Amino acid sequence: MAAVWQQVLAVDARYNAYRTPTFPQFRTQYIRRRSQLLRENAKCGFEPGLRRQYLKLRSQLLALRYGPLSEQSSFRASSVRSSRTTLDRMEDFEEDPRAQGARGHRRSVSRGSYQLQAQMNRAVYDERPPGSLVPTSVAEASRAMAGDTTLSENYAFAGMHHIFDQHVDSAVPRLQFANDDKHLLACCSLDGTLSIMTLSPTPPSVKLALKGHGGPVTDFAWSLSNDIIVSTSLDGTLRIWNTEDGRCIREVRDPESSELLCCTFQPMNNNLTVVGNSKHHLQVVNISTGKKVKGGSSKLTGRVLSLSFDAPGRILWAGDDRGSTIAAFPFERERLLTKAKRLVVSEGSSICSISARSWISREARDPSLLVNACVNKLLLYRVVDNEGTLQLKRSFPIQHGSQHVHSIFCPLMSFRQGACVVTGSEDACVYFFDVERNTKAIVNKLQGHGGPVLDVSFNCDESLLASADSTGMVIIWRREQK
Repeated sequence: MAAVWQQVLAVDARYNAYRTPTFPQFRTQYIRRRSQLLRENAKCGFEPGLRRQYLKLRSQLLALRYGPLSEQSSFRASSVRSSRTTLDRMEDFEEDPRAQGARGHRRSVSRGSYQLQAQMNRAVYDERPPGSLVPTSVAEASRAMAGDTTLSENYAFAGMHHIFDQHVDSAVPRLQFANDDKHLLACCSLDGTLSIMTLSPTPPSVKLALKGHGGPVTDFAWSLSNDIIVSTSLDGTLRIWNTEDGRCIREVRDPESSELLCCTFQPMNNNLTVVGNSKHHLQVVNISTGKKVKGGSSKLTGRVLSLSFDAPGRILWAGDDRGSTIAAFPFERERLLTKAKRLVVSEGSSICSISARSWISREARDPSLLVNACVNKLLLYRVVDNEGTLQLKRSFPIQHGSQHVHSIFCPLMSFRQGACVVTGSEDACVYFFDVERNTKAIVNKLQGHGGPVLDVSFNCDESLLASADSTGMVIIWRREQK
């Protein structure tokens, strides 16, 4: 089913340069919207014959409207394989029971191994058989979707859209936009509360204040459907919140009465949350029952500060405050397997942020891990096999020696040369780095905070970036419109 859909998108991309030649932003939005509609239609199960007939008619109509393209152009355009804009949500159109998440949501399931993906990144594309090509920086489809802008131009920001200060004088360690949402944002604070903010309609406002924790809130996570938030606190409790009315649905106390420092949902089953505590333990919790999952625990060498699953939910990476370990735990049937791959980063340093990504961009396919480890560098690792073995790929200089600074991969698929990551820093700035640029990797730098920037988050279409600092200020940055 997906093959004809890919060919339809290839035809649209080939002719995209002829549409509104003076408005590249419109062309970008057009091709992305076409991708979305074609994906939705592909799920309806139309007959392949009808799809092929549609492809033929559309090709003929576009040729009549804009004129025929050359064979060389046609060959390059056939390189279109997919136009997913969100990196780790590449749904298969075939039914796969493992791809069903909580509440019937579809999630990505990688058919190949990490090792295969890494090998693909180093393959010579010209030697691939016909039909297996993907967009590159020289393909017409890639240029059309990139909107004829460079990476630096794409991540240029016009200034501050709004500033939230409801948590002033208390640090905001984490913030995150809701999944697939442009205007819903949440943050937690060391003042013991969480806030859910809405940026539309204007003016932006605080929608809900989540109160109930008896100590500083250290971390939180949105469920896939955005109807639930789970949060951890130094009061030793995991709380489950209803995001519609702010009600605390359940409180789960740590059986060891230890401080809870981080949490994350299992991406394939949002009924499960993994929690890390100050006594070095990881624990899987069933949020429906509020009980620990049997066989769902393991241990690190220090206080557990950071957690991240890979997209299919098969490997959980965890970092501690001793810097000696990034542990990769296989995750099978609600259980954390105790045998884990471990990587020494820097003895005595805190690994305070881990982000996993299967694909960075069309030009950088390696499964990767982005790590903040209090070594005055942002670290980018390559995942080299199915067991989570890591190999350092790049590092970027930032000021980071003691604070719990976090970083993210940019959420949209990049069709430009290079790919971007964003990080906070103790010098009160937000940095954008091109992971494929060998020199002068800084793409952009945002200034405006009054203290160390602890966390950053993009909304789903990258039109807005949120950043939070140690003074309690949350800044919403607006990207320039080309």
